[in-house]
Amino acid sequence: MCIVFGLNAFGEWTVPAFAFVAGLGVSLVVYGLSRAEGRTEVVTLVLTGIAVNAVAGAAIALLTFLGDTQSREQIVFWQLGSLAGSRWSQVLICVVLLVGGLIAAYLVAHRLDLLALGERSARHLGVHVERLRLFTIVVVALLVGSAVAFAGIIAFVGLVIPHLMRMILGPAHLPLITASALGGALLLTLADLGARTIVPMADMPLGILTSLVGGPFFFWMLRRTRRTSGGWA
Repeated sequence: MCIVFGLNAFGEWTVPAFAFVAGLGVSLVVYGLSRAEGRTEVVTLVLTGIAVNAVAGAAIALLTFLGDTQSREQIVFWQLGSLAGSRWSQVLICVVLLVGGLIAAYLVAHRLDLLALGERSARHLGVHVERLRLFTIVVVALLVGSAVAFAGIIAFVGLVIPHLMRMILGPAHLPLITASALGGALLLTLADLGARTIVPMADMPLGILTSLVGGPFFFWMLRRTRRTSGGWA
């Protein structure tokens, strides 16, 4: 919306600020719509997220249609994701949010382990499931929103790395959080290096490279998990 209608309330920070607020707002909307009788089921949360994502995608498509050529190029570039225009001032903001998010994640790591046993078991062990779920959603939305606001959509980094680390380290969240953060940073660095060198005299958007590699790799992980567990259940 900022790109298409030329909003400039916060100067060069307008697009990141609106993207950050919109990402957090959409996450809270998904959580609110998926609640029923004071509870939130995981399946309902996922399906609601898919529906809201479809609506958001249609809104972006509409804005792309309404925008001029320059706006369309900016929207497409933002959707593909890239670190080409990143600056140290943006990195500083992301680092502050990252440190805060990691501290928050470490504080609830043990309760997330209990939640992995099942909601009923977690409640019997003293975990306030809905409060924990809302807190985790807000923390994740803050971290993802801050990164996407500056770098655009870089797919599969946050999907492949945690699953891969879980396969290597196991389900305990405390080491998993650290390994996922370091593994995601390493993957993003290698992907950025590849995006700058694979195509001569061009800077390939990161989202293209991570999707081309991450999609098949994630499918392989799903197939491997199915074989080792004896089925999708």
